[in-house]
Amino acid sequence: MTAADIDQAVRATILATWRVVQPRLIATLSRMLRDVPLAEELTQDALVAALEAWPVTGVPDNAGAWLMTSAKRRALDHLRRGRMLSDKHAMLARDMLQEQDIVPDFDAALDDDVGDELLRLIFTACHPILSREARAALALRMICGLTTSEIARAYLVPEATISQRIVRAKRTLSNSGLAYETPSGDALSERLASVLEVVYLIFNEGYLAARGEEWLRPQLCGEALRMGRVLAGLEPDEPEVHGLVALMDLNASRARARTDASGDPVLLMDQDRALWDWLQIRRGLRSLERAGELGGSGGFYALQAAIAACHARAETAEATNWQRIAQLYAELARLVRSPIIELNRAVAVGMAEGPQAGLEVLDAVAGEPALATYHHLPAVRGDLLQKLGRLAEARQAFEAAAHLASNGRERALMQRRAAALSDQSLSRA
Repeated sequence: MTAADIDQAVRATILATWRVVQPRLIATLSRMLRDVPLAEELTQDALVAALEAWPVTGVPDNAGAWLMTSAKRRALDHLRRGRMLSDKHAMLARDMLQEQDIVPDFDAALDDDVGDELLRLIFTACHPILSREARAALALRMICGLTTSEIARAYLVPEATISQRIVRAKRTLSNSGLAYETPSGDALSERLASVLEVVYLIFNEGYLAARGEEWLRPQLCGEALRMGRVLAGLEPDEPEVHGLVALMDLNASRARARTDASGDPVLLMDQDRALWDWLQIRRGLRSLERAGELGGSGGFYALQAAIAACHARAETAEATNWQRIAQLYAELARLVRSPIIELNRAVAVGMAEGPQAGLEVLDAVAGEPALATYHHLPAVRGDLLQKLGRLAEARQAFEAAAHLASNGRERALMQRRAAALSDQSLSRA
């Protein structure tokens, strides 16, 4: 292995470690400094230090502890440079000196209403002083470790828009005097909708990665599920909490069947349902039932969970109740206007009423600016056109989807589908 190969391997290890520990680093430093943006800045400094040191010294045995120690030392330096202008800084510095060489218990519960350090930091970022869009973007980028491009894809907006939201939110938090607080009681409930949105988007990124070479990011799915269950304990009478937990459990239950032995995607209708986690399905169905008992069967997350439940209840792909799924998507579309919902409704209508009907639904939203670079639009079009026997058009649609896809596995899948149609057209000729 060449020196360049070693450097590349070390860099990959650093970035992989960083993805896992970054949220915990920010959470821990925010608790110490009472300043979320400053904590994020110092964790970035720790990453730079690792990129400079590890290619020379090698990756330490406990990489997460190394990064934590580095970040803490930078926080201490920051306070020292300020000459300890306040008693608060002096007290914080003493605490950090005592803890400097101690690896924290990241998952230890804290004595507050939230009881989970990462989740309470998300509640902090979702302060009402910020706009709804800014709350979620800040939490996803700074606390949960999603990239700007991943967040932009989730909201179907330009990356520059997300960057501006994050910069403004950090500035607002820094200047507000409310940079770090743990909400409780009514204040916690007021922020719940934004926190649910963040957890939902974290799960979605784990379920279908926006970029990279892997289709799934199980660590994100697991983290979102963990936080969802904590939220269900905090707010047991909120139906949308149970709806979200149901949605995540039902979708996550298919994880083992969603990729083949080489990691390539397996589409829902082709999955081996024996690989589905039936215990997790039962758990998801119980959460969905609880959401209904609380009067929330028509909520945003509960409706999506009901759609997932239709798939879970079907013993075979052919037994899927597509009529019911199409109805649920129609209810969802009435609740929230979204081109993504209409895109999914087109799939359901295509299965329930035929591909031509699905194509008509799709054509109605095809001109939406938000879908201009969204690869699922041509992918769905290609599938419907293929079923109609319009193979040349379907192949072009799959090629367009491959061109737009940022995830390597999805791009390869679209390329294979396009190539298969090309071969099919040649055999007919």
